[in-house]
Amino acid sequence: MKPRSRSTWTRRVVAPVVAGAVALAGVVTVQARNNPVQADQVQDPVAAWVEDNAVPVRTIDPAAPLDDLAHLRRSVGGARVVGLGESVHGTREQTALKLRTMRYLVEELGFRSIAWEDDWTLGLLMNEYLQTGRGDLPALVKQMSTAWRSHEIVEVLRWLRSYNATHRDKVRFAGVEYFTTRALAYEAVEEYVAKVAPRRLPEIREHLGPITPKTPDMKAHLDWYLDPETDKAPYLAHARAAYALVKSLPHRPGDRRYAVTLHHAKQILNWYEGFSLPSVFAHRDARAAENLKWWTEFSGDKVVYWAAAAHVADAPGLRYVTPPYPDVSFPSVGSYMRDWYGQRYRTIAFTFDQGSLYGEGGPVVAPPSAADWFEKKFESVNAAQFTLDLRRPAPRPVRDWLTAEAKTRGFPEAGLDSHMTGGSLAEWFDVIIHRRTVTPTRPL
Repeated sequence: MKPRSRSTWTRRVVAPVVAGAVALAGVVTVQARNNPVQADQVQDPVAAWVEDNAVPVRTIDPAAPLDDLAHLRRSVGGARVVGLGESVHGTREQTALKLRTMRYLVEELGFRSIAWEDDWTLGLLMNEYLQTGRGDLPALVKQMSTAWRSHEIVEVLRWLRSYNATHRDKVRFAGVEYFTTRALAYEAVEEYVAKVAPRRLPEIREHLGPITPKTPDMKAHLDWYLDPETDKAPYLAHARAAYALVKSLPHRPGDRRYAVTLHHAKQILNWYEGFSLPSVFAHRDARAAENLKWWTEFSGDKVVYWAAAAHVADAPGLRYVTPPYPDVSFPSVGSYMRDWYGQRYRTIAFTFDQGSLYGEGGPVVAPPSAADWFEKKFESVNAAQFTLDLRRPAPRPVRDWLTAEAKTRGFPEAGLDSHMTGGSLAEWFDVIIHRRTVTPTRPL
């Protein structure tokens, strides 16, 4: 686990005066409300605080006016990077709410880069489309990770293109993963060396030749490398040598072409190192965090990080529990970002109670939240969807709940037997955008 020196709860909290509430022996008794809730929920100080602080979101229509999200300005504050994390992939409503939130960040708060949980080299192709409109957007989306291959994601990217078509100050797109590093990265490295250090061209070709993908089918390339018969050592040595060569090339301070070329070489190395390990989880998030930080500094933009909630969360001890399989534990991307950027990194999680989603093998039923998941406390809110700023003032029972170890939905295909834990809700996220029910995305 990555060491953490800071406290998981450092915010100053002041207990609010709640109309109609009487505090007695640490228990808050709340007067009856109009919406139908159970008696034990009415007596629950956490459920009462959630209900009092939830701000209903009027619609999930991506094209609707954004005034119902205006309160997010205070929640985002002076953030340089905002993580938008969905609790599961493949739901129409969470994708629509993320699009509306991204629109607000772009249109109202000046964010100008979208860093996506997908490959760096694919991100270059996607950015070209968003800047120029040239290309086949659905065909590009079909090259994304399976989680994103839906008509709803096409609409997200189509909105970005439409924004760029009417604005000079355009939004850029960057992939922060390495897991399908295409041949274009290898070609870009060779082209750069040929231009700036032609005498070293034979040397870089010696290293790139054996490791450059021989097929555009990146799954086939990965299957070859993961084959137990493949001796990974020589390929890994070539990737390291290629990166070291590029890093050693003389360059001017601030040379952006050199910086991009070195980043290409780093993704090649990340790919060979990552898939040489017995487990890729910790390596993947650590490298994605480095890539996100690199893009933030390189672009100079305020950045939206679009990913799963597990990645955007500030969770240095994040853990997935799915019996009977071994637990999966790793420091999340967001934990690195919080260490580097402090409160200039903010997290917004998109959660839900129940419904269905489109998973790896097709539609998956998502049963109602388990009794010990944090979403269970949201049942008292009489709204189809709402936002909740977790940094709002709260009484002691609520603070105890926010800082206790949290549980939430894990791998949806495993149902209620799988959950995510390893940290508190207050540590993981700054804001929740919750939806009661969800339905599946439409696959391409």
